[in-house]
Amino acid sequence: MQDNLIIVESPAKAKTIEKFLGKDYKVLSSFGHIRDLSKKDFGVDLNNGFKPIYEISADKQKLVGELKSNAKKAKTIWLASDEDREGEAIAWHLAEVLNLDHKTTKRIVFHEITKEAILHAIEHPRAIDQNLVDAQQARRILDRLVGFELSPVLWKKIKPSLSAGRVQSVSVRLIVERERAIQDFQAESNWRIVVHFILEDANGKQSLLKTELQQRLKSEAEALAFLETCKSAQFNIEDITTKPGRKSPAAPFTTSTLQQEAARKLGYSVSQTMMIAQRLYESGKITYMRTDSVNLSNMAIQTAKAAIMDIADASYIKERHYQTKSKGAQEAHEAIRPTYMNQQIIDGTAQEKRLYELIWKRTLASQMADAEFEKTAITIGLSNSNLKLEALGEVLTFDGFLKVYMESTDEDIDNDSNSNSKMLPPVRLEDQLEMTSATATERFSQRPARYTEASLVRKLEELGIGRPSTYAPTISTIQQRGYVRKEDREGQERSYIHFELSNEAIHREVKTETTGAEKNKLFPTDIGMVVNDFLLESFPNIMNYNFTAQVEKQFDQIADGEVAWDKVLTDFYTDFHPAVEEASVWSKQKVGERILGNDPKTGRVVSVRIGRYGPIVQIGTAEEEEKPLFASLQKDQRMDAIELEDALELFKLPRTVGSFEEKTITVAVGRFGPYIRHNNKFVSLPKTIDPLEVDLETCIELIELKREADQKKQIMVFEEANILVLNGRYGPYISKDGQNYKIPKDTDPLTLTLEACQQMIEEQEKQPTRKRTPAKKGGAKTSTKKVATKKTATSKKKTKE
Repeated sequence: MQDNLIIVESPAKAKTIEKFLGKDYKVLSSFGHIRDLSKKDFGVDLNNGFKPIYEISADKQKLVGELKSNAKKAKTIWLASDEDREGEAIAWHLAEVLNLDHKTTKRIVFHEITKEAILHAIEHPRAIDQNLVDAQQARRILDRLVGFELSPVLWKKIKPSLSAGRVQSVSVRLIVERERAIQDFQAESNWRIVVHFILEDANGKQSLLKTELQQRLKSEAEALAFLETCKSAQFNIEDITTKPGRKSPAAPFTTSTLQQEAARKLGYSVSQTMMIAQRLYESGKITYMRTDSVNLSNMAIQTAKAAIMDIADASYIKERHYQTKSKGAQEAHEAIRPTYMNQQIIDGTAQEKRLYELIWKRTLASQMADAEFEKTAITIGLSNSNLKLEALGEVLTFDGFLKVYMESTDEDIDNDSNSNSKMLPPVRLEDQLEMTSATATERFSQRPARYTEASLVRKLEELGIGRPSTYAPTISTIQQRGYVRKEDREGQERSYIHFELSNEAIHREVKTETTGAEKNKLFPTDIGMVVNDFLLESFPNIMNYNFTAQVEKQFDQIADGEVAWDKVLTDFYTDFHPAVEEASVWSKQKVGERILGNDPKTGRVVSVRIGRYGPIVQIGTAEEEEKPLFASLQKDQRMDAIELEDALELFKLPRTVGSFEEKTITVAVGRFGPYIRHNNKFVSLPKTIDPLEVDLETCIELIELKREADQKKQIMVFEEANILVLNGRYGPYISKDGQNYKIPKDTDPLTLTLEACQQMIEEQEKQPTRKRTPAKKGGAKTSTKKVATKKTATSKKKTKE
């Protein structure tokens, strides 16, 4: 009989723990949750106090059998899943499903996977915390109720396959409201005045002093008037102020701040950061990565101080104890930090090394002294004006924590600002200054910044919405559902006016700049905006930021044993369910439909709405004898902004461009964007080419480029069996009927015969666990398959569209 069986939720975690324990311990993994709410009838008994109905998924049946078998052989079972609510629930489900005896079952938790931490946990076991389990169950059930009741309403009112969720819908609302604020924003111009002076010291050495008017001027006339004033003004130094400044290090990482900083410094997505951090934790390199706490243990502080002494002296050490400020902080009880502070470099992938280094530097800096500065402000007066010029300088006198680490920010930086640290040349009070030049440059107020994944996490945390374990899946879900897109967008060219005063003359110049360029920003889709507006109108409570944060507080109260979980659900459902029933019946008109006007040729109504495959313009209605016509919006068009004239332009597609090789070339817009059709084959149009203006020469060039690419991709073609041997991203493979099949690494694809290909396909089809990989669009599908998936933009589709 095995003395001890330890069950964790991750095989990587199991492997690490097994290294620290002797032969008396066997470590197995549950691979996450072994059961979940049933998908039938909500998986919740609404008539029996919201009792959850759990089921073991088919792919976990064999695993559960193995765990049961090993549990029966063990004298003691240790449930060692993570220390947050999700981990507590996993432990509870294991105890329930495996029918574990509470006398021989012990719950252990640790926030770092080290031998010391695990042995300490084994010496101090506890029982499963039912309050934490209830809090997790309440969240799971409430979110199931919201999703399962709201989603069918969206299917009925907007389009099939949509979904809604308590946290994800509020997240989309934030992005939609920010987008509309940007669209409504009107930039206002102002004028920045910069005056340059040449200073000369006693040795004749010259230096430049750059100053700026303390305020921005409102108009071009005011800017010109000030430059005229400068022509005859005498400039003298009225005040010199020098004062010390300090900057303190940021607190150690929480889940939220790690996600934000990894996005800024490393370019990682939120989900990517959590995946890498999970690997670092499970391999014993960092502490638990889902936490709101900024606290460090005394041991961590002492080891950090020792690590500081390795790179600096005692003047760089300042012991700090941080307090958690986030709303409803719970989860683990220590910040994210390296397990061993004396390990600055680890083994692992390049991504793991970079994230670990970031965590190591942040933790070290948190226990270091403030950086010290000397800030100088020089005020310069004009003899003929009350306006003042100012020069600001900043000198670093002691680097402190900056020796190791400096926190980044999300805010857009005005490249014209005078905030950069710089040294000022030596000057004296009442010195007379000689102006060399002055400029007046038109500047513009900045629109609100679009959310990045990192800044959205910060906003959710600020509002108290969600918890460390929910940020990454929420942001992934709203993108996967098609409500939000993360993308780059090119900026637009903008003109501005620049005046320069030199040699007593003022010169005017019109310059251009690029503004509004976006990188990895979150944009709401048309569907996301329509769904948001519908939910906001029909379910204002669910979409209310304060309500969502209040629900999180109630979960915290359940975890603390202050309120019963079923009462929270009863109070919620009593108000929620009637609102769902009401929303299901009101308004026969499709949600999000907008009437643009009438077609001047036919007089039929022109509208824009969400269709089966996304936003469409429609001419006519389903009630008319003549069937409606449909055209897809182009990617740069928005439902709430498109006008009648632009909408009618879409019905010029498909258009015939000409002929090539005695076959007609047409251009159209399909589900995946604009394309060229020639000889029953399709070529995608680049984003930079307008399908309404592309000419025959360009079409032929794109067709030939596609043929050349296809020839390089095709290694062999067996037309009689509809089998292709192709070059893919990960090497050669076989494609048949839209399915892909592997070619063994030791097989030369050039030597394959039809019989060999058919044998490989047959062998792989027999494998019960084989995942059939669909061929990618435009890849290995035959031309007949492609024709079936492409539709012209104005084809007369069925009325139910």
